[in-house]
Amino acid sequence: MSSGEELLRSRGLRVTRPRLAVLDVLAAGGHLEVDEITRRVRERLDSVSTQAVYDVLGALSRAGLSRRIEPAGSPARYEARVGDNHHHVVCRGCGEIADVDCATGSAPCLDPITAHGFEVDEAEVTFWGLCPTCQARRSADD
Repeated sequence: MSSGEELLRSRGLRVTRPRLAVLDVLAAGGHLEVDEITRRVRERLDSVSTQAVYDVLGALSRAGLSRRIEPAGSPARYEARVGDNHHHVVCRGCGEIADVDCATGSAPCLDPITAHGFEVDEAEVTFWGLCPTCQARRSADD
């Protein structure tokens, strides 16, 4: 039995070829849009619809096997890194996204000054700036 099969079964999900293919694509890393995930899944399977990929991503996200992020002005993206409350840095120039571990210690962002009665279990912090490639491009244009 593959680790993908074990992961799906451990979360009470049925093992299907599309689910295994999406898990494989996400495991390769990155912050991928649905169109890119679909393209890569189609390289592995004979046929899969975009809607099927959306359905799989929804199931995986609800099961805690993938994470959906939505940087402002960008389509939703998915990643396999889950459960550690990491954050992201997004390039304003090209849209590249990189993971950023929590700023200090053990997730201080999960302890807001006022939670208004909410039980906080995740914080989404997005840092914005220019990636090294866009910085170099900007310098070359100056």
